[in-house]
Parts: sequence; C-alpha cells; structure tokens
Amino acid sequence: MQDSGELRPRSATIMASIRRFTKRSRKNWFVAFLFDFVVIVGTALVLSVVIKAFLIRSFYIPSGSMLETLQINDRIIVNVMAPEVMPLERGDVVVFRDPGGWLGAIPTEEKPYFQELSDFVLGTFGITAPDSDEHLVKRVIGLPGDVVESREGDDRVWINGVALSEPYLAPGSLPSEMAFKVTVPADSYWVMGDNRQNSTDSRYHQDLPSGGFVNKDYVVGRAILVSWPVTNWIFLENFSETFKDVPKP
Repeated sequence: MQDSGELRPRSATIMASIRRFTKRSRKNWFVAFLFDFVVIVGTALVLSVVIKAFLIRSFYIPSGSMLETLQINDRIIVNVMAPEVMPLERGDVVVFRDPGGWLGAIPTEEKPYFQELSDFVLGTFGITAPDSDEHLVKRVIGLPGDVVESREGDDRVWINGVALSEPYLAPGSLPSEMAFKVTVPADSYWVMGDNRQNSTDSRYHQDLPSGGFVNKDYVVGRAILVSWPVTNWIFLENFSETFKDVPKP
C-alpha cells in the first residue's frame, strides 16, 4: 500500500506535465499558424504590387471604339514592360493615359468612403481597375518616323507609301473616312481604333498640343489577352502580316 500511495502523486505529476505540454503545443501551433498565414498573405500582396508595377495590369473596356476586337466591359491583361523594355510594333493594341484633351472633362462622382477605400486597395493590388475610364485603348498604326496618311478619294490607310489591308477592322468599317497625312515624331505613336467610324483616335486630335500622337511616356503597356468574360478569351495579336511590306521610314 505504501508503494501504491507513492504512485498516485507521481501519476498526477505526469498527467499535469502532459496537460501543460499539450496546452503549450496548442498555443505554439496557433502562433506558428498565425505567423505562416501573415507571411503568406503579406508575400502575396507584395508580389501583387510588384507584378502590377513591373509586369502586368488589368483593365476593362469602357467603350466600343475597338469593336469587334474588344467588346464593351471586356477585361484585358496588359504587359506594362512595353514600351520601355519590349518595344511596340505596328498592330499592337496599347493602353495609354490621356495625352491631353482626348477624353475631355472627366466627370467626378462622389463615392461613399468605403467604396473609395475599396477601390484604392483593390486597385493597388491589381484586383480591380477603377481608373480604366481615365485610359484609352487603341491599335498602334504608325511608329516613330513613319509617314501615315489617308488620301482623298481613297479611304485606305498608307504607311511609308504602302497601302494597308486591315483584317482587324470592325465589319463594315472604312479604314478612314477622312484624309490626313502626318509624320510620327520621335518617341511617339499614331493610334487608331478598330471600329474606325466610332473611334475618336489620333485623326481627331491633330489640333491638340499632342498633334494626335501618343508619346511613349503616356503608354501604360501592350494589351496581350482578353481575360474576362471567358467566352471572349483570346490572345491579342498584332497582325504582323498586315505590316510586313511596310518599309522602314
């Protein structure tokens, strides 16, 4: 009986130690889980910001100037390494900021505080594109040094003396219903919409300080694919065959 009396306290001590160890283990597991969660989420957010700043961004299409290539409310993925790292080519679809006067006065709308905060946070991490209305999407037609024109009595677009056959135009669209002739300055582009008769593109802004050209400093990047809706998913090509016979300026 004396031996069994000594066993009871030892058993109680062992059980208490086990309970303390289990409690500490649970606490340590929760701390470790919380730490891992914070690190994973933080890393993902930092990567999102880096990707948006240096690799890709998302925009939605607010107008029909690029029909049928891009539909209204399509979401597009934009490679922001162009044109600084990856030079633009004729036929590329580009997103750019207003060079001055293209969009006119943008109406300001008061938004609830929480919507403003949500737009800021989600836009910062590239989840939404609240500033899409402040950007334009067109196709690059003329590169620096190119002579781009449309002649009286001939609605085709010519580059450096070569007339284009443009398969990307919206059905029924004329290449240009107005005559013009310009020489694209250095570090700038001449851009036009695929839905030509419903696109206030470079042709219609020649009287502005920009001359209708888009300086590369305003270019956000090159659109590479339609990401949403799934039914419109497509890579955006630049139709290089259309421009293969155009000589260098």
